[in-house]
Amino acid sequence: MTNDRSDLCPELLDASLDCAAAARHDSACAATARHDSVCAATARRCTPRAGVTLIEMLVVVTIIALFAAIVGPRLLHRGDQARVVAAKQQIDALQLALGQYKLDTGTFPTTEQGLAALRQQPQGLDQWHGPYLEKDLANDPWSHPYVYKFPGEHGDEPDVLSYGADGQPGGTDLNADVVSWK
Repeated sequence: MTNDRSDLCPELLDASLDCAAAARHDSACAATARHDSVCAATARRCTPRAGVTLIEMLVVVTIIALFAAIVGPRLLHRGDQARVVAAKQQIDALQLALGQYKLDTGTFPTTEQGLAALRQQPQGLDQWHGPYLEKDLANDPWSHPYVYKFPGEHGDEPDVLSYGADGQPGGTDLNADVVSWK
């Protein structure tokens, strides 16, 4: 293979030929067969390539990373708040079931009978017309059992509570107790 470029048009030998000049050259040389393959190569060189550059890819990845860094923690915090709301709603549902139990039996279940008395009839209790919960008693959203106390320490109603994310009494934020009396 020789490096002879004598068959090329003299204008194409100029390395500074831009795409606009190559297009003008192509239209001027279209009549001659000699320049057809050269002009096609010039057009191929001037057309934009498909795909993305590394810089474009880095910009997109940076934007996605910034979005995830800003929005991600907010979404995770919403999930934690949703657990607190779910615990409050479950405690409210337990309180309603306990109210129905009291209407039928005249009293709330004892601490020893616990919340299980809402699903299974305690021994020696003839007025029980349950079950008072449609499903088996579930744990709180953090997979800890609900705490039930009767007589309660906060009025005539029984105390129903969840110890929150840490499963320990007290705490703040996500570890705060979710209680029936507030």
